Amino acid sequence: MINTRTAFLAAPVLMGAYGVIRIIDGLDGSRGPGLAWSLGHLCFLGALVYFVRGFAAMREAAGRNRLSAVGMWAGTAGATAVGVQFAIDMVVGFLSADRGAMDEMFTRVQEIPGVLPAFYDFGPLLFFVGQLILVSQLAKRRVLKSWAPLLVLIDTTLPFADKDLIPLGAVLLLVSFAPLWRSGEVVAEPVAAAESKALV
Repeated sequence: MINTRTAFLAAPVLMGAYGVIRIIDGLDGSRGPGLAWSLGHLCFLGALVYFVRGFAAMREAAGRNRLSAVGMWAGTAGATAVGVQFAIDMVVGFLSADRGAMDEMFTRVQEIPGVLPAFYDFGPLLFFVGQLILVSQLAKRRVLKSWAPLLVLIDTTLPFADKDLIPLGAVLLLVSFAPLWRSGEVVAEPVAAAESKALV
């Protein structure tokens, strides 16, 4: 069973590894197929497993309220959508001799009704929405720093600006999750107690 400390540390590290490998894979002007393509995608699939474990722990720390449940299930659904997308990418890479063949196969796959919205356009967005909800809940309960949601939001937007910024986003997540992977425990400080401390 994956412990929470491992989950909060491994998820951003593997995500960052994917980003670095992706950059290396593109140095020759083309990404995939090949070892770098497959290895990078395996890293991100591994990251998703740890993210889902982390989402469950975050929900517990947030008090299992309705909003945290929405965050956990949205994040898990989004992670599943991203996982399917990356699995498709890996299969296409295995079956293709070059980038041109990959592009042709991607076109055929994405022409299947429902594939684009479910696994490329809208489904993956749930991952980011769920994660932001959970991080905001933990920041409110003083489990994470007050600025953690901002870093997570920046991490979310970076790939849309330039996917080469994924490693930077992973660093931001690592910093955001630091209280979780340092202690290995997800413990909420009672809000009332925290507020009383602030008044002293």
